[in-house]
Amino acid sequence: MNETIIRVWCKSSYSGNENACLEILPPPGQAPVRDSKGPDDSMIVFRAEAWLDFIAAVRRGEFPI
Repeated sequence: MNETIIRVWCKSSYSGNENACLEILPPPGQAPVRDSKGPDDSMIVFRAEAWLDFIAAVRRGEFPI
C-alpha cells in the first residue's frame, strides 16, 4: 500500500502575517528551510537529525536572542 505524505511549509508564530521569516518543511528525512520573502528562491536542506538537534539546542537556550 502506497501512502502519500503531504508536507506543508511552516513558519514561526512570532512572524505573524509578516513575510520576513524562515519557513521549514518539517521532517521526515530532510528539513528544507527557505526565506518566506522568496518562496521560489533556493532553499537550504538539512538532515532531519541535524535540524532536530538544532531545535533542541535552541529550546535549551544555547542560542540566546
